[in-house]
Amino acid sequence: MKSTVEIANRFREIILNGTWVANTNYKDQLENLDWEIAVKPIQNLNTIAVLAQHIHYYVKGINQVFKGGTLDIKDKFSFDFPPIQSQEEWNVFLDKFWKDAEEFAFLIEQMPNDKLDEGFVDEKYGSYRRNIDAMIEHSYYHLGQIVLLKKLLNH
Repeated sequence: MKSTVEIANRFREIILNGTWVANTNYKDQLENLDWEIAVKPIQNLNTIAVLAQHIHYYVKGINQVFKGGTLDIKDKFSFDFPPIQSQEEWNVFLDKFWKDAEEFAFLIEQMPNDKLDEGFVDEKYGSYRRNIDAMIEHSYYHLGQIVLLKKLLNH
């Protein structure tokens, strides 16, 4: 199997359909979650909605690069989102998240394997492979937080 297909499938596992590493994924945790739970704060922690939007922010920004565009995302803005105020807004966000995540995986699959070792935008960011791996690892990190927040909110 082509390396880019394997990496794309690893990304799909964490966001859309896998259970191998964490026994869950974003879609499993968020798809049927009531918006009021998603936006409910616990002390000074990020909400479930903000964590999901944070991961989506990076997925969408990296997609732009994969399609030949510029890297416009900035860490300092990666938690700045308008509040979700209804189930409809939450569902619209989730649909966009799933669509953009699938596009992210598809764009990786379409890459030639040697692209993985090329520089990503600027030398300081390392290779495409490093950035894709970081996106997967970053997603697992925040998925763990989401799982814990859900347990705390559903006690």
